Amino acid sequence: MLTTADNEALTRVGRGTVMGNFMREFWIPACKSNELAPDGMPMRLMLLGEKLVAFRDTAGRVGIFDHRCPHRCASLALGRNEQGGIRCGYHGWKFDVEGNCLDQPNLPDKNRFPAGTKAMAYKTAERGGMVFVYMGKRPVPPPLPDIEATFGPMHGDGIALTQRDCNWLQALEGDIDTSHLGFLHAGLIDGEAIEEKDPQRYTVINKAPKINVADMPFGTMYSAQRPAGPGEEHHRFACFIFPFWVTYPSDMIEHNVSVNAWVPIDDENTMIFNIDLFRGEGKDTAMRYKDGTVVPTLARPLEYLPRTNDWMGRWRPTQNRGNDYGRTEETLKSTFIGVSGIPLQDQAMIESMGPIVDRSLEHLASSDRMVMMTRRAMLAAAREFASTGKLPEVLDNPAISRTARGGDMVVPENTDWLEGYEEAMKRAVRAPVTTG
Repeated sequence: MLTTADNEALTRVGRGTVMGNFMREFWIPACKSNELAPDGMPMRLMLLGEKLVAFRDTAGRVGIFDHRCPHRCASLALGRNEQGGIRCGYHGWKFDVEGNCLDQPNLPDKNRFPAGTKAMAYKTAERGGMVFVYMGKRPVPPPLPDIEATFGPMHGDGIALTQRDCNWLQALEGDIDTSHLGFLHAGLIDGEAIEEKDPQRYTVINKAPKINVADMPFGTMYSAQRPAGPGEEHHRFACFIFPFWVTYPSDMIEHNVSVNAWVPIDDENTMIFNIDLFRGEGKDTAMRYKDGTVVPTLARPLEYLPRTNDWMGRWRPTQNRGNDYGRTEETLKSTFIGVSGIPLQDQAMIESMGPIVDRSLEHLASSDRMVMMTRRAMLAAAREFASTGKLPEVLDNPAISRTARGGDMVVPENTDWLEGYEEAMKRAVRAPVTTG
């Protein structure tokens, strides 16, 4: 369990907090690129507890500001995005994507009040269908993260966003807690009926894996180890990459290019950026029975509530806490908790803990080794930055994270799990690299 002080340090992300200051030094996914149209309506956006406005100007450049106009603090979310900048709806002051004031039309003598009052603008960049924002103190931001799945090109539903009504850390911890799969997701599935070439069958058959963990230059890593065929072992891997990325398993390591970003909206709300390069190419990794039929109730797609133009109005699932995630007596016959789809099943569990779980009430076990190690790594890194200014190596040397993948492998018994992983990575199909 964690002390109350440690839990506060890990979970609070506002400006001036230990974790909030730490996270601001990294590039943060802000939204999908296609959420912002040139000269389109400004979008309200909240990140790390800050109310922001995002827009794309006439030339296609993205601006992300503090939403308050520096003149009288009216919200620029109510402004006009036109002709190369955003114009405040109150007095018409206009700003470009870098925050420079272009026009003060309500002032008769602009020489006395020069257009030097800037909006508080953050640095932005785009890649792989996503907009990133840098909210830290460096005059020159660090390189963008070098995580395979973030490069694209991305098609279809290769990038899926979902808002969760809970703190970012408990959302992320669900991603690195592997033993729940055999219960929450597959509690009513007969593992012996899964097609034999699918290594995920071992996660359903054996619900008590041995958890191997290691600190890594990019963060932390685990393997869930189980017996497989005669003389073989199955390993299921995931990696945590500072400050909130998880490369999760959904296929064999050689073919799995996927990652989740657990981006704090504020202390009690999180946006997940679920990115799967091969799903975006239309490739199917669904678990199947031996007769070829897809195992039902595990599908990823979600339905969303109509979008609204407020701080919490994006990517909210129709099945949620308010309607018990669609749970009924009938759905309990086909799924372990009566909720369909892996993402929604995870969402129900982590939201059931409350907005910020009280970790002093936990009783952790050997199945939680990855969770424990990752908490320690995050606390140590954030406090090191607070005391000395030192940040994890992966920030300025992001190529380190190219060695991080999630996925499955089957190896001979007694194979060292890290050596087996390295061999699998040598055979890995690499994601194509683009700059768009």
